[in-house]
Amino acid sequence: MLLQTDRSLARHSWYAETASRRQDHRALQGEVRAEVAIVGGGLAGLSAALELAQRGRQVVLLEAQQLGWAASGRNGGQALGGLACGMDEIEAQLGLADARRLWAMTLEALTLIHARRDRYRIACDWQSGALTVATSARKAAALRRDAERMASAYDHPTQWLDRAALGLHIRSPRYHGGCYDRRGGHLHPLKYALGLADAAWREGARLHEHSPVQRVERHRSVTLLRTPQGQVVADQVLLAGNVHLPALAGVGALPPGTGARIMPVGTYVGVTEPLDPSEMDGLLPTRAAVCDSNFVLDYFRPTADQRLLFGGKVSYSTLTPPNLAGSLQARLARVFPRLAWRPLTHVWGGFVDITMNRAPDFSRLPPDGAAGAPIYLLQGFSGHGLALSGLAGKLVAEAICEDASRFDLFARLRHRPFPGGERLRTPTLVLGMLWHRLRDLTG
Repeated sequence: MLLQTDRSLARHSWYAETASRRQDHRALQGEVRAEVAIVGGGLAGLSAALELAQRGRQVVLLEAQQLGWAASGRNGGQALGGLACGMDEIEAQLGLADARRLWAMTLEALTLIHARRDRYRIACDWQSGALTVATSARKAAALRRDAERMASAYDHPTQWLDRAALGLHIRSPRYHGGCYDRRGGHLHPLKYALGLADAAWREGARLHEHSPVQRVERHRSVTLLRTPQGQVVADQVLLAGNVHLPALAGVGALPPGTGARIMPVGTYVGVTEPLDPSEMDGLLPTRAAVCDSNFVLDYFRPTADQRLLFGGKVSYSTLTPPNLAGSLQARLARVFPRLAWRPLTHVWGGFVDITMNRAPDFSRLPPDGAAGAPIYLLQGFSGHGLALSGLAGKLVAEAICEDASRFDLFARLRHRPFPGGERLRTPTLVLGMLWHRLRDLTG
């Protein structure tokens, strides 16, 4: 059901209409040998393929659909530092010193986007500036305290804007204050993902679309990954399929319970028709990306062709919500009343994988028996992965080729399975989300 719904949600993506696929990456046929096999052709997998190929490794990447097809190519396009869970969770688990190291890596993830854009000439509509806003006075005070804490403890100053000063960046009556971060920004995620694919291919990585992994067999010295028309014999394996990874539990790739550490959550986005530049000036004068600080948040940004891209609805089932366009339109009108009657020309969505604590889940799956190599696992970006997933791929390449210490810092983060396991976790989560939603509504 998850895959069927995901395919349906992908059909009306504005990103897919406006990105060009320059290479034809055919399905795997026959047997190939690889030093590293990667399962998943999103930002994490493509970044790992690029980094490993740069280091001279033989890399084969298998993607069940098309490169950039899932969340990596359908998200809100906001490239931000930090983690979805915030830094309190990280400090509680790792201590302040290592939390600072991890925070610095999340900023490195932003720098990495720019380095790759420049080196490989990836045209992905980058625009600097990110704004986090509060929907009540109480939340504005909390947001300001958080910003002051980040400046003092993590040396990350942002510009605090009171309600009047917010007009420099956003013209909406809804918000009471906000933090502007010049290091964040936004881009066209599918153009960026396909740019990474082209870069990895030019560096020598083999990329195969329409090649779902149907069986994984771990032997003493190699791992076999079987697809409908071929197989990869690999020394090392990275699983980077995120929300679709639990399906691999039934084919031998994941130990029991691994998939229970994440849960799929449906997220939805729409775009307006192109607006006159002067009209966009009256909405987002500096063209910054914006998200609010609610638990179930609204997020939006302008596109390169002057549309307003808006996301702000989630679902905890695998079914598409009814009247999706209408509900997104209503949320948009709450932020910008003047757009109440401007139709959304495209509405699409997809699934992200969240963890219980919203921290990313990077790990090594131990080898079967005394011999063999571990399998690397990346999952649980929790809706905050556009920048971080790119760094995650680099950390795996470092761990395989050089030094695992930076990967291991993330791997120290502990994760609990969702209550009820993979079958009963949805009702439990829905109850928790209703409580957070009530808090959002009551300010």
